[in-house]
Amino acid sequence: MTDSPVDQPLTILIACDTYPPHLNGAAQFGYRLARGMHGRGHNVHVLAPNDVDGGSRSDLEGQWPVHRLRSHGVPTHEYWRICLPWEIKKEITLLFDRVQPDVVHIQCHYMVGDYTLQEARKRGIRVIATNHFMPENLDPFLPFPKWVKRIVAKNSWKDMGKVMGQAAVVTTPTPLAAEAMHRHAFLHEVMPLSNGIDASVYELHPGEEIAPHPGPTVLFVGRLAEEKHVDVLIDAVAKTPAELGVRAEIVGGGEVKPALQAQAQRLGLGDRVVFRGLVSDEELREAYLRADIFCMPGTAELQSLVTLEAMSASKPVLLADAMALPHLVDKGRNGYLFTPGNSDELAGRLTEILELSPEDRQKMGEASRDMVDRHSLDATLATFEKLYRQAEPEAVRP
Repeated sequence: MTDSPVDQPLTILIACDTYPPHLNGAAQFGYRLARGMHGRGHNVHVLAPNDVDGGSRSDLEGQWPVHRLRSHGVPTHEYWRICLPWEIKKEITLLFDRVQPDVVHIQCHYMVGDYTLQEARKRGIRVIATNHFMPENLDPFLPFPKWVKRIVAKNSWKDMGKVMGQAAVVTTPTPLAAEAMHRHAFLHEVMPLSNGIDASVYELHPGEEIAPHPGPTVLFVGRLAEEKHVDVLIDAVAKTPAELGVRAEIVGGGEVKPALQAQAQRLGLGDRVVFRGLVSDEELREAYLRADIFCMPGTAELQSLVTLEAMSASKPVLLADAMALPHLVDKGRNGYLFTPGNSDELAGRLTEILELSPEDRQKMGEASRDMVDRHSLDATLATFEKLYRQAEPEAVRP
């Protein structure tokens, strides 16, 4: 692709290995990227695995086409789908013939991202690659001993470098993630670029009133997977003073949900730990606004969009001191970090914040909201737009 005039709409093909209705950060980013670029006047196409059994298909009823590739479920995950090379390579080639993209933006180095990149390079089309992946994300789905998982992780990093190293530009949400890609995938030029968020979505509208929970409530949102360590949060709730009556609201589904429900019952928390399952966008927004604190105990977060959403709703946060989460905490101002896996420390911090006056908790929430401004979705979209047009952005935000 040659440099395009700044006022000329582009045809953008966004290739995702996970996309809604999947519930995870990478899927949500792919959707928001498509929506944002469509809103900026570009011709957007999304390529993703089929979310159900059956052949490839194109969904043309939405605001932008979503092309679904033949995929297969995996026994160790409730919704993850994989595509087989011999079933999708020809489909990708035919899609390029129809769509004729000006630029391709891959979201992963696995099958869909890999083969879309290869087809783009054959045709001389510019490719941008964004990584949302950590090898730890795979651990719960691999029924192997740890030494085998270490080999898989090493090979995953190697494959990431091999695939994404062919892109014109590689991005990832945080400087810490960029450093990990440099160290493990040997990618020497990785641009830290926030996934971005429209904070106004999670603020109260003028005149809007949403009643708080009757008792103090800590919220978790995300996939119920091993690396999220929601069990640590449940243990911490059990260790808070009984007179506080702390509740936990857990939004999301996943493979460890039955074990977490059993844990809550075993600890006598059946009426204090509420599993909401998958909820609508409006129900999720309301959950953020009703909660007193947001907690993310996960240890494999490249950015954590759900934490940014909670901060946009002006909530104090308690986050594991792992991966990119420390970037979202100003200690004592908008919340605290805690040692990963340490439920005693988390319980102490929960108690500390919930014993503050409502006014002091509100100040912590306001500090969270202030911190979100540097993660503006508009700025992220503008930067990607410049990269699509082969222009260097003026500044890169961590």
